[in-house]
Amino acid sequence: MRILVASRLEQSAIRQLQENHDVICTFDQPTRDLSSLIPDREAVVFRSGVEITRALMDCAPDLKLLVRAGCGLDNLDCEYVRKRGIVLRRISEPAAQAVAEMALALMFALARNIRQADAMLRHGQWAKETLEGHLLAGKVLGIVGAGNIGSRLGVLASTMGMEPIGCIADSTPAVVQTLREKGIKVADFHTVLAAADFVSVHVPLNDSTRNLINGRALSLMKKGSYLINLARGGVVDETALYAALATGRLCGAALDVHEHEGQGQISPLAQLSNVVLTPHIGASTVETQQQIGVRVVEIIEAFVQQSKTIARREADIRVTTGALSNEMVRI
Repeated sequence: MRILVASRLEQSAIRQLQENHDVICTFDQPTRDLSSLIPDREAVVFRSGVEITRALMDCAPDLKLLVRAGCGLDNLDCEYVRKRGIVLRRISEPAAQAVAEMALALMFALARNIRQADAMLRHGQWAKETLEGHLLAGKVLGIVGAGNIGSRLGVLASTMGMEPIGCIADSTPAVVQTLREKGIKVADFHTVLAAADFVSVHVPLNDSTRNLINGRALSLMKKGSYLINLARGGVVDETALYAALATGRLCGAALDVHEHEGQGQISPLAQLSNVVLTPHIGASTVETQQQIGVRVVEIIEAFVQQSKTIARREADIRVTTGALSNEMVRI
């Protein structure tokens, strides 16, 4: 199979693919640069750092398979993928644990003022008597998007003594029951915001969630509460968040995803001491990337085998049809 690996992938996975396939690797390049590499490709492996647009896919008439090494689809023209009949496979499972653990880490950092403590100590300030900290135990965790990642966070947080409450777009009775069995109360979006001491955001970025956490939403949160965003930058209105933090409406925030990402980008929120900023590393653990690499190889090999099976069946049908036609001619 002719494969374009357009985003960074664990090296052992790349080596395995190269053993059986024609593989081109070019990591996190602009779409315009990919257009010269994709024309003869049958499969593309990609992550959040690259845009898979309609124009790019139009350059690849043989494209049959897209493998999203993660879960978000905001960088993919999904409608065109469906129209073309291109097979899309997402690898969302391995990242859930890593992102959930990252959310907990950011909550600890905020609650215990770890960023400020570290900075002060590096300048010789022994702030043991002045830095204020809080327990996570006994606090309400509001989960905006209690899906695969959000529900995993809820389970982890409950073991810390937190009280998880979540909202979800697809709140069918079966989904609600599953969340309740995991110890996660289910409520509407506004109730989650108003009840939580910590709000952690885990929704995909689409038209309905863009700027979901806006000035109105932030005004519903408890005074002195915290916001954590590991979803996508566009889900949070960062201008409104800046105002909420600067005025003391919120006590702090931690963001792993940002409206503008990439080398050289500096968030306006970096000016605030009560903010923790990380460079979209929620799923970036060694173990998670190894698991994703394994799944990429499995998906591609399974697709190839399925394609061969279909081709054999079609060939058998043609042979059978031809034999029947010859028999009819003789009759």
